[in-house]
Amino acid sequence: MTAREGQTYAGESGFIKYANFVKLPHTLFALPFALAGVVLASYAAPVSISHVLLAIIAFSAARFVAMGFNRILDRDIDAANPRTRMREIPSGKISVGEATASVVIAGAVFVAATYFINPLCFMLSPVALVWVCFYSYTKRFTSLAHVVLGLSLSIAPVGGYLAITGGWSDPWWALCALAVSVASWVAGFDIFYALQDSDFDRDQNLHSIPVALGIGGALNVARLLHFITVLAMVAVGVGFNLGTIYWIGVAVAAALLLYEHMLVRAGDLSKLDAAFFSMNGIISIVYFCFVLAERLFLSEA
Repeated sequence: MTAREGQTYAGESGFIKYANFVKLPHTLFALPFALAGVVLASYAAPVSISHVLLAIIAFSAARFVAMGFNRILDRDIDAANPRTRMREIPSGKISVGEATASVVIAGAVFVAATYFINPLCFMLSPVALVWVCFYSYTKRFTSLAHVVLGLSLSIAPVGGYLAITGGWSDPWWALCALAVSVASWVAGFDIFYALQDSDFDRDQNLHSIPVALGIGGALNVARLLHFITVLAMVAVGVGFNLGTIYWIGVAVAAALLLYEHMLVRAGDLSKLDAAFFSMNGIISIVYFCFVLAERLFLSEA
C-alpha cells in the first residue's frame, strides 16, 4: 500500500478529502504574511474586522483555486509519480468534474470577496487568478517555476495591504520589499520541496532547479534566495519605519532560516519534511507575530 503523502490528514470525510486536495496545512505558509500586510496597512489606514475577514476569505479562496487548478492540470503527472499517485484525483476520491466545480466556486468566492473589499482589489482580482493558475504550467518549460510560485504567493501580503488602504504604500518600494520577501522565501523552500522529485522530474522532462543544477547547486540557490528574503525584510523595516521589536523578529526569522538550511544537506534529505513544513510554518507565524507586536507596542506607547 502506498504511504500517505506528507502534510495530509487521515480520514474519509468530505472535509478531509478537500482539505487534502488543496493541502490545507500549507495555508500556514502564506496566510501570516497576508495578515502582516494587513497590520502594516494599519499604519496608513484604519482596519475594520469586516475587511480583515474578507481578506482572509479572499486569500483562502485564491489559494484553493491555485492548488485545485494545479491538481487538475497535473493529474496525469501525479498518477505516474509514486509519491503523489494517491492524491485525490489520481486515486479517484475526487473526479475531475468535482474538482473543476470546486475551483470555479472558489474563484467566484474570491472575486465576490474582493468586490466587497474595495474597487482596486476587485479590478485586480482577474489578474490575480490568472497569475496563480499560470504557475501550474511553468514546470513544463522553465526551471524558474519556483520563482513564479513565489511571485504568486507574494500577492498575499500585497493583497492584505491593498484590502485595508485601497492604494499602494508610501514609499512605493516598501510594499515591493514585502512582496520580494515572500517571493524569495517561497521560491527557496519550493526548491527544497522539489528535491524529492528530481529523478522523476528528469525522467518526465519536467523542469526545476534541482533537475537543472543537481542537489548541491539547488541548495546553493535556495540559500541565496533566503538571503534575499532577509535583506527584503530589512528593507520592509526601513520602508515602514519599524522599531526594535520588528528588528528582533527579523533576527529570529533569519536564525530560523539558517537552521532550516542546516537540516537539509546534499547527502542527507531525511529531514526534508521538517525543513519544508515545520520550519516554514514557524517562520511565517513568527514573522507575523513580531510585526503585530511592533504595531501593538506602538499603539500603547
